[in-house]
Amino acid sequence: MTKMTVEELSFEQAMTELEQVVGQLERGDVALEDSIKLYERGAKLKKRCEDKLKEAEEKVAAIQLDNGGNPTGLKPVDDL
Repeated sequence: MTKMTVEELSFEQAMTELEQVVGQLERGDVALEDSIKLYERGAKLKKRCEDKLKEAEEKVAAIQLDNGGNPTGLKPVDDL
């Protein structure tokens, strides 16, 4: 089975894999060369998670509510 690229992963998939990478690195039972590869993948996974969270924040910030608190549409998001 081929490992998915980081860009193909959902937030949840990236977070789960990042937790696994951190666990492997913390245990210290990985050869140096493999540790470097794991660290590099972990850095990409961390960025993917941050990017997906930013997207979600922007979507939430763009929701407009009426006086009753009901969503009425979206507004442009410039400040995020």
